[in-house]
Amino acid sequence: MPLRKMALGAAAGLALVAAYAAVPRQADLRAFDPAEMARLETAMWRDYYDKRYGALFYHLYESTRTQFGFSPLRSLHIAFSAAEAARTFQPTRSRREADAALPALAAYYRDFAPAAPVAFDVAEAARLELDWWQARREAVAPRDYGLTIARVTALTYGKSADDSGIQQFGIARAEAMAFRDSRGEGIAVADWATIEGRLGEAYRSLKASVSR
Repeated sequence: MPLRKMALGAAAGLALVAAYAAVPRQADLRAFDPAEMARLETAMWRDYYDKRYGALFYHLYESTRTQFGFSPLRSLHIAFSAAEAARTFQPTRSRREADAALPALAAYYRDFAPAAPVAFDVAEAARLELDWWQARREAVAPRDYGLTIARVTALTYGKSADDSGIQQFGIARAEAMAFRDSRGEGIAVADWATIEGRLGEAYRSLKASVSR
């Protein structure tokens, strides 16, 4: 009898955990804290360049769970898709090869879509995302691929790509990436602090724009 009660108790506990993980939340892409997003994105960049995919997955999960309010289960799926896209893209050497990352990027944006203020074209968002990833490798100026970042951001938030806050976000984020690239293998802890500060400015611009 005690064993049966323990088994029933364990089953009930597992059911509660599963329900907590899977029950949909009212996720919102506008709910993020700019400073926390800057911290998490800086951590994700460090993970990516150090090829620490497990840590990248964790920080991706943390950002979707804590900053946008997705359920644990949906956050896991989003993090997996994003990490898979990054892992697939990293070793490629041409845009044709890079297209292999499109299915994972499309899955990523498909999971994000319910939290967006308006419906958006998932395939277009994935294509634009890959466009600026590839542009960084082709010596495109940060301002130019920053405008592509602004386009995909405008698409997902239902804003105009000409919105000054959206453009400021895209360009500032691109310039933070260019700063990181300029430091190469010799990047220092102080450089990462500078990057986090620049990303904080970018996300403050985005927050002001999407909150209007």
